[in-house]
Amino acid sequence: GDAQAGTRGTLLGLIDQGLALAGPPAEGPILDAGCSCGRSTFELAERTGKLTLGVDLNFSMLQLAARAMRRGELCYARREVGLVYEERAFPVHFERAADVDFWCCDALSLPFAAGSFGQVLSLNLLDCVTSPHDLLTSFARVLQPGARLILGTPYDWSPSATPIEAWIGGHSQRGPEGGAADVALRSLLTPGAHPASLGTLRLVAEVAALPWAVRVHARSTMLYGVHLVVAEATPGNA
Repeated sequence: GDAQAGTRGTLLGLIDQGLALAGPPAEGPILDAGCSCGRSTFELAERTGKLTLGVDLNFSMLQLAARAMRRGELCYARREVGLVYEERAFPVHFERAADVDFWCCDALSLPFAAGSFGQVLSLNLLDCVTSPHDLLTSFARVLQPGARLILGTPYDWSPSATPIEAWIGGHSQRGPEGGAADVALRSLLTPGAHPASLGTLRLVAEVAALPWAVRVHARSTMLYGVHLVVAEATPGNA
């Protein structure tokens, strides 16, 4: 509809598409993994009406999120060009800020009991960790059986973030699929399809390439094609 068209290419558009694909969350709180400055966490709480926890390893981003939650103000330096930044500060209001909290922790080793969450959202994180396979395993562990993971990634691999041997696709072009990352992820999320398949997450829905425009500076915007998948935690995943 018109609302979806208005959010196309934005973070909100990815969230809305992911929630539509995943369906209603299971009982329990929601985890927003790799939440950055918290916009996605606030939006999840508002859209689902559930307690939502944002986690990230970037403490400075979490400070911005906490300030927005507690003071209703967002302050940050926006890059204009080179080393020139514009200091920005403006009021913000989120209807369900009381249902949101932020923790600084590693998504590869989440400090929560098995089956703690009724849904997990993770956007633009899979290609930013040292072990994407371990990240998926970590998500499967904290999801309730039958609960769903919403995962979005542009496969923007970098050896400075992820060792090449840990990439999900993006190399080994001599293989039968030419190194296609989306094919590799589908295999991991299809129990029995590959020797490294998780067995604890099952792919249930996907969109091949959703646009996501990310501002770099005043004269540059990165346009990603995000592979959005929804996977369900299988019984006995804990």
